[in-house]
Amino acid sequence: MTEPHRIAVNEGSPEGSNSAYVLPDRGVVVDPGPPGDDDFERLRAGIEAAGLASTDVEHVVLTHWHADHVGLAPRLADAADATIHMHWRDAPLLAEYREARRRRTRRDAAVLARWGVPAERIEEVRKRDAPSALPDRTPVVAHEGGDAVAGGELLHTPGHTEGHLAFRCDGALFVGDTVLPTYTPNVGGSDTRAENPLPDYLRTLRRLLRHDGECYPGHGEGLSLPERVETIRAHHRERAERVAERVDGRGEGTPWEIAVDLFGEMRGVHVKFGAGEAAAHLRALAAESAVSRVGSDPERYALDGSSDGAVPASLFE
Repeated sequence: MTEPHRIAVNEGSPEGSNSAYVLPDRGVVVDPGPPGDDDFERLRAGIEAAGLASTDVEHVVLTHWHADHVGLAPRLADAADATIHMHWRDAPLLAEYREARRRRTRRDAAVLARWGVPAERIEEVRKRDAPSALPDRTPVVAHEGGDAVAGGELLHTPGHTEGHLAFRCDGALFVGDTVLPTYTPNVGGSDTRAENPLPDYLRTLRRLLRHDGECYPGHGEGLSLPERVETIRAHHRERAERVAERVDGRGEGTPWEIAVDLFGEMRGVHVKFGAGEAAAHLRALAAESAVSRVGSDPERYALDGSSDGAVPASLFE
């Protein structure tokens, strides 16, 4: 089989360019990238450079709902009469984009308030969250983990989003934003639907380690999966320890207060990402009885009376 062909799109993004992939022998494109004419031309040229006419694409596999990954999917699928594939938890955010976006922005505001984020910062997040140039509705086939597509297998890999997928095909593993080469994917703020996303994410990392082939991330170039997973685990272990220390130092605190302690002043999208990271670690620690939730509007956490605040090693095994 022909090696996957990477196409760099969304160049100049703060997160680094997106990586769209073409599997020409399978007629598959993975995560075509954000909406926009320039990126569509880059995508089309890259598909044809890989030996596949852009109108001959049969399947568009989307790892998750974020616009920088799905934005060109409707246009590409329409031009080629291709099928778009997503996990059922994320599919409505593209399939019913306009209504799903309304629900998401309302939910984001409510969750940020529950995390203790000040009203002016919530309004700032709302203003920065501009609509993407996506159709109101898009045909999408919704899948479970384990479903087969174009000779490959879809793996449910929750954490970064609730319906995140990896795609395993011909010895290659396309991991989207679950494992990235140069920075740690956000967990908590990247999908406010999730109640306790960090344990889900850590379980996902353990599952991915079973793969012994090439790994292709959603941003940047290929990576060594075992080395990168260990680095990410260590990062979250250290962050959990720092969160517990800040709770101990304060006596109790909201996710926002802990996030400010950890990250300092935050503006724009970093408000949601920073507060979400703190909330994800606090909820994971609460599930392990290292801290206790002592308030709900907003959420407040304190050290559990039966705990010294030590982070359970079992969480990161």
